[in-house]
Formats: sequence, structure tokens, C-alpha cells
Amino acid sequence: MKAKKSFNILHLSLVFIILLSVTNSVSAMQSNKVLVFSKTKGFKHKSIPAGIAAIKKLALENNFIADTTTNAEFFTESNLKQYKTVIFLSPTGDILNDTQQKAFEKYIKTGGGFVGIHSATDCEFDWEWYGNLVGAYFSAHPKQQNAILNVVDKNHLSTKNLPKEWKRFDEWYNFKWMAPNLNVLITIDETSYDAGPKKMGANHPMAWYHDFDGGRSFNTALGHTDESYEEPLFLEHLLGGIKYAMGLKK
Repeated sequence: MKAKKSFNILHLSLVFIILLSVTNSVSAMQSNKVLVFSKTKGFKHKSIPAGIAAIKKLALENNFIADTTTNAEFFTESNLKQYKTVIFLSPTGDILNDTQQKAFEKYIKTGGGFVGIHSATDCEFDWEWYGNLVGAYFSAHPKQQNAILNVVDKNHLSTKNLPKEWKRFDEWYNFKWMAPNLNVLITIDETSYDAGPKKMGANHPMAWYHDFDGGRSFNTALGHTDESYEEPLFLEHLLGGIKYAMGLKK
């Protein structure tokens, strides 16, 4: 009888531990939410659905939740509070009105995170604060082609697993303006491809991060193609940037 009672107590204890573990896991996911925003008012990248699917998969595999929208009405102070990071996935054009811009500024100033992917530098050209947040403004790009990237900082979550010299295919952006004091992670070797008439020369960043106005900002110009979002190294790069923006250390 005592043996049966001890077994029941052990069984109940194991059930309790499992339920507690599941509850804690769900709670952690709910507190680690990101918002993927992909509104376009100009060119619309065909790779946006692939990018959304990839980020959702990364979220599932790494214990966070990814909500997605193209609706700028999500940008209110009360709604943004639930997210650790807002990800601008290949947006273009003027995508937020004045009220939405102020809500997003408040979100960053109270410690929020930002991730820009590919054409995040090709929107909101008249919003100076956003330009400083994302870190650059797009000018032009040549045809899609292979090029060699140089990983100049391997101490960041987004680059620690990348090769020092990284050859890959993408659409390579040139920038007409860049913010000062960016922490550059990756540059592109313009001698390895045809950078076009608006080439930038030896100093041509392609990914960077910085603390800005109370929050954290990471931007990668990579990610034009569908294939990018199936590429293990690019996904590791992207995940590391998201984790940094969320305030995670590993």
C-alpha cells in the first residue's frame, strides 16, 4: 500500500514538474514577442512572404513569438509595448503617419528594439529620426550578382558564426547617406562585383548596429532574394540581429 502511495506521489510530482516547465516556456514566449512590419508604398519585394515564413520559423525554434502585419495602425504606444523588437522587413516609401511615427519614437526611447532588413533603408526619407535609427538611406543598386562580404566584427551575435570572407548572391545596396558612429559588422568588397555608377568605394558597410535614443538598432542590407531566407548563414546572421535587438545576450 505504501509503495503504491509513494508511486502516486512521484507520478504527481513528475506531472507537476512537466506542467510547470510547459507553463514557464509559454510564459517566456509570450514575453518575447516581435512584430514583423512589411508595409510597402513603393516597390514591393517578392521575397517578403519568404522572409515572414523564415522569421516565424526562427521564432518557433528559438522560443519567441513573431506577429506580422502590413497595417500601420498597429503603431500605437499601447500596442507596441508588448513587443521586444519591431522588424522592418523590406518596407518601401512613406509607411507611417505623424501619429504612428511619434508612437514608434516613444517605443524606441523607452528601450525598444529595431531590426531593418534589406530595403528598410528605402523608406521614410523625410523622417530624420528614422534615418538616424536605421542608419542609412538607399541610393541605388546594380544587378543582382555574387560578391564577397568581409565580416569585420565577429564578436556580435549576428556575425559570430559567419566566415571572415563570405561570398554570396544578393542585390547589393549603395547608400547616399550614412549615420555617424555606427558599429559596422560587415562590409562589401567592391572589387569583387560591379557596384554600378553610385559605388561607395573601400568603405561600403552592409550590416551594422548601434544604441540609439534609448533603444537598440540592427540593420542588414542583405535579404533581397527568396533564396536568402533558406540560406543557413544568412538565417544565423538575421537571428543574431533579432536577438541583439531584443536585448538577449546569446
